[in-house]
This record gives sequence, C-alpha cells and structure tokens, in this order.
Amino acid sequence: MNLILYAVPFFFVLIVAELLADRWRGVNNYRVADAVNSISTGVLSTTTGLLTKGLGLVTYTFALQHWGLFELPAHSLWVWIGAFVLYDFCYYWLHRCGHERNILWAAHSVHHQSEDYNLSTALRQTSTGFLLSWIFYLPLAVLGVPLVVFVTVAALNLLYQFWVHTRHIGKLGWYEWFFVTPSNHRAHHAQNALYMDRNYGGVFILWDRLFGTYQEEDDNEPVVFGVTTPLASWNPLWANLQFYSQLWNDARRTEHVRDKLRIWFMRTGWRPADVQARYPLAKPELSQFRKFEVALDVRRQVYVVLQFAVYVALGSYLMNAQSSLSVQALLLGGGAMAMGLFVLGAALEDRPWSLKLEGARLLLNLPLVWLAPLVGLWPASPLAWVALGSHSLLSVCGLYGCGSRVTRLAS
Repeated sequence: MNLILYAVPFFFVLIVAELLADRWRGVNNYRVADAVNSISTGVLSTTTGLLTKGLGLVTYTFALQHWGLFELPAHSLWVWIGAFVLYDFCYYWLHRCGHERNILWAAHSVHHQSEDYNLSTALRQTSTGFLLSWIFYLPLAVLGVPLVVFVTVAALNLLYQFWVHTRHIGKLGWYEWFFVTPSNHRAHHAQNALYMDRNYGGVFILWDRLFGTYQEEDDNEPVVFGVTTPLASWNPLWANLQFYSQLWNDARRTEHVRDKLRIWFMRTGWRPADVQARYPLAKPELSQFRKFEVALDVRRQVYVVLQFAVYVALGSYLMNAQSSLSVQALLLGGGAMAMGLFVLGAALEDRPWSLKLEGARLLLNLPLVWLAPLVGLWPASPLAWVALGSHSLLSVCGLYGCGSRVTRLAS
C-alpha cells in the first residue's frame, strides 16, 4: 500500500487549513510563487521517483538476500518498532551528511531553498537524492529488516515530517526533548549562524542531543529561512541543478587535477583556492537579506495556479496508475511534467521569452494526446482530444488576458 499516495489529499487539506489560520491570525506565511515552486519540486520529485525508486529497492533487496545476518519476521511488532527507530537513526546520518558534504548537499539543498516556511515547504523535495541516499539504509538490510517493513517505515518517517513545517505551533514542552517538532525544525531551516547545520532528526530529536547537533529555537534570534547562496528563481528544474552547476563549474575551472575530484566530497562550501580567488561567491549578509520576489499582477498569478493544478492532477494520475504504466509511458508523462513546470517557473519569473514558451507548451498538447495512447499513458479516446483541445483553447484565451509587465521588488 502506497501510504504517500493516500496522504496527498490530506496534505492539501492541511495547507488550506494553514492558509485559513494565516488569515485568522493576520499573518502571511505564503507567497503564491514560492508555494507553487515548492509544490512543483515535490511533484517533479514524485514523478521522477516513479522511474528511479527501483534503484533503492533493488540495492536493498540485493543486500537483504546476500548480506543479511538475520531473517527477521515481518509479523513481529518488535521488528516494526525496531525498524522504525533504526530507520530514523540512518536518516539522521543521511541528513547530517547531506548538510556536510558537497555532493549530498547538491541534492538536499532543494528542500532548504524556500525563503518562506509553511506546509508547502514540506513538499519541497529533491529529484536527485536517489543517487546516493540508498547507501545509508543498507544497515537495515544487513540486520534483516524485511523489504515490506523497510518501505512502510520509510513512508511513515516521511509522513511524520510534514506537520513540523509550520509557524503556527510553538514549543511543545517535554515533547521537544524526544521528538522533532515545528520549533526545533524551524531552527533546522534557518540560515542564521546560530542554527546552521543543526537538528537533523526526522522523527526523534534524541539523535541530535546524543551527537551534539541540537539547537533550541531562541526567541532572541528570529529564524531567517533559506540558504546562504539564494536560489533566486522560481524554476523547479534549476532548483535541482543549481548547486550541481556550481560544483561542476568549480571543478572545471580549477587548475589542480586533485581538486577536480575531491571538490565533490569535501565539506559543504569548500572550493579550490584558485577558483575561490578568481571567482568569489557573493553571499549577502543576514542583515541585508531580502526575499526573492517578482511582482506579477493577480490575473497572471491566477493563470499560473490554474495551469499548475493541471500538473498536480497529472502527477496524481501517474502515481495512481504507475503499476500499469510502461517505462515509455512514465518517460512521456514525466517529460511533459518537467517541461510544463519549467515553463510555469519561467512565467512566474516573467522571463521575456516566457509567453512564447507558454504558447509552444500549449501547442505540444496535440502531439501529446496522439503519443499518449501509443505508449500506454492513457487509452485512445475522443474525450482526450476534446479535453486537451478545450484546455489549450481556454488557456490561450486566459493567456491573452494576462499582462506581461513585471517589476522586481525587494520585500
């Protein structure tokens, strides 16, 4: 049973509830572009995960069969409890290394790029974490944790982490000593020096207290959310590539062969001395920090949100139908998803070429509805032509009514 799939509707219900709480309390923890960008990275991560999750499952199964020291029973309650605790212990080290090593931070930084903090931030996930994260969970396979138990406790661990991404819940007394809470996780998402690289637990904060990485949220040090090298973009594809691009450019520019390799595995932020001297990175002082913003009129924002809703629906469809879809179908659906989210990101940034790109996206609905039945993405049906044709026509009408003038603001 895919617990994440069943939880998705509740995620959006809770996001709406948080928006209502914002309004009731007279605060504003959401910006349209930031929330769309966060959820876009989550949709993109989920879609790519349909194609890449096999890597983790195959390696885990191999380790379980060939390296497992025990054969633990899947029906034992103690196996489930032990696996849940051990999974979070492994997650702690993955998460900690994700902050302390360049190659792992390149993947994990996506989750920290938002300069707001709300429940949509919880959905902001990497599309490249699958490359190395599986390594950290091999101890569970070696100890004989059954695959079904591993997959389930992994989902439960991820589900727990959703609710801690809110500013509406204060400190929770004794609970703060044992578990990850909104308060100590807000500190984790800070770019303040006091909070930097702290509070790595997923469910249990005990690991941080045990290994010296705990930091309490201090009322005298308000949290400033985001990363020290801002993303400054609403594009979910660039969000996943930003730090990889920096590492690649630094590796290419350095004159030392040894540094070309070790930069990927050094502590986060390390750069070759010759590159640092020739290409210094400007990092704004915290006192001068301003959230990235691009001013769009309400009509343009509404247009993007409505188009984005179509991709959320497509992502939900792919998750529901994944077991019956071929690799070709997933590639086509994932490709359409990636292109659409890229175009909407460009629209939110009001790039000079975004309107032309949006027109091209709508035109590509025609070959999409033709190709989809050929690869099994969905059955051939006149209804599909009518639906996508109507969507494209209405979108063109909406696009015509949207202005394109934009002014960048400092908020």
